[in-house]
Amino acid sequence: MPARKPIRSARVTTRTGDRGDTSLFSADRVRKSDPRIEALGDLDEAQAVIGVARSLAPRSALGRELFDLQHGLYLAMAEVATPRSNRSRLKERLDGASVATLEATLDTLKKRTPIAGRFVVPGENRFAATLDHARTVVRRAERKVVECVDEGYLDGEDLLPWLNRLSDALFVLARSAERTAPTRKIAKRDTRRRS
Repeated sequence: MPARKPIRSARVTTRTGDRGDTSLFSADRVRKSDPRIEALGDLDEAQAVIGVARSLAPRSALGRELFDLQHGLYLAMAEVATPRSNRSRLKERLDGASVATLEATLDTLKKRTPIAGRFVVPGENRFAATLDHARTVVRRAERKVVECVDEGYLDGEDLLPWLNRLSDALFVLARSAERTAPTRKIAKRDTRRRS
């Protein structure tokens, strides 16, 4: 049996950001307050919250759908992190086909999940609440990406519609998760006078 190659350990601590700047996917360094870094932080948080949701649906079709959404978020992060002059380095990007695929997924989800025309109060169950949390983080990330587009760092032609559909999909998934949760019994309050 051939010996396994040792796994090369990633450098976690580089100390290169100790003065408040960081690298883009290029030689460029920017301040950590740069709108692109702010957007990347929000996209990364969305990625993590979807990961929490996925951990609540292990080895399921829904878990695989969430994994696909996480893959899309990685592509979004790569685009935000790459200056226009280096965009050719990206082997895969979100494009019109990506938006169309997510729209088709959203249409399928909506067909199997009737949505009541009412305000939603998240928290019916942990899974639905986590999906709603992810949705709100995606909305925040979308606002930051809009800022990056307005500043001229990105064109946003496909990235913005994809993020918009992503938050819609998470909303519908959360409503679906509420419907499939066991019905909670609300105990009636005992109004009898106690002596």
